[in-house]
This record gives sequence, structure tokens and C-alpha cells, in this order.
Amino acid sequence: MTHPVSHTSIVHAAEQAQQWVNELAKDLDWNEQSAFRLLKSVLHALRDWLSPEEMADLSAQLPTLIRGIYFEGWNPAEPTWERKKRDFVICVRNSFGYELEVDIDKAIAAVFKLLDRHISHGEIVQVRNSMKKSLRQLWPQG
Repeated sequence: MTHPVSHTSIVHAAEQAQQWVNELAKDLDWNEQSAFRLLKSVLHALRDWLSPEEMADLSAQLPTLIRGIYFEGWNPAEPTWERKKRDFVICVRNSFGYELEVDIDKAIAAVFKLLDRHISHGEIVQVRNSMKKSLRQLWPQG
């Protein structure tokens, strides 16, 4: 039997998602719209970089609306490609859009720091360890 979704849980999910976007905007000193676009771009690149198992494990720890963003437009049939740091950055840049004043490595690192604050340490370690070493450099430890 499915439980009806209460108005309270919808409001809470929206507040959680807004909190993530607000934190990222504050960390980067950006507006919320740009922070949201960046979060979405990095989550999509990360999702496509992880193994299906890791991708699912990470998604289970995301707040409801952030999980929806994570899976938006996902195509499980798409082939995987060479997973180099440069390719990840290009993937995020292509999705986010090219803005000259944006240091994309710093922006990606800010999203990873946000995930560090909200996802269990054990899961973050697994996600980082499943990445190539070059890509791990974007994910600051600590």
C-alpha cells in the first residue's frame, strides 16, 4: 500500500532543495539561478561518471527533489566514455554554459564540498574511490 504524500513532506522537500541551492550560491557568491544550474550540471556529470551501483547508492542519500534533478534526463543506455578529469569538466561546462568569469574547477569543487556536508562520509569515500585519480583532485578531502 502506498502512503499519500503529505503537503508537509512536499514543503520539506522543497525547503531542503532550496537550502542546498542557497548554500552553494553563498559558497560561490553567485545568484541562486546560477547555483541551481551548476548543481544540476555537476550532478548529471557525476551520475554519468559513476558505476550503476555507485550511482544508485549516492541517489539514495540525496533529498527527494535533488534526487529528481539527479535523474532528470538520464539515459541508462548511453555508452560510457573515457573518464578523464578534462572530460568531466567539459561535460559540466557544456551543460552549465560557458561563462568567461566562472572558474569551473572551483565551481565543481564547491558542489563536491556541498555533497560532503550533506552525504554520509562512508558514501562520499566510496564515490571518490570509484573515480579516477585525476578526477578525484576536483573533490577536496575533508
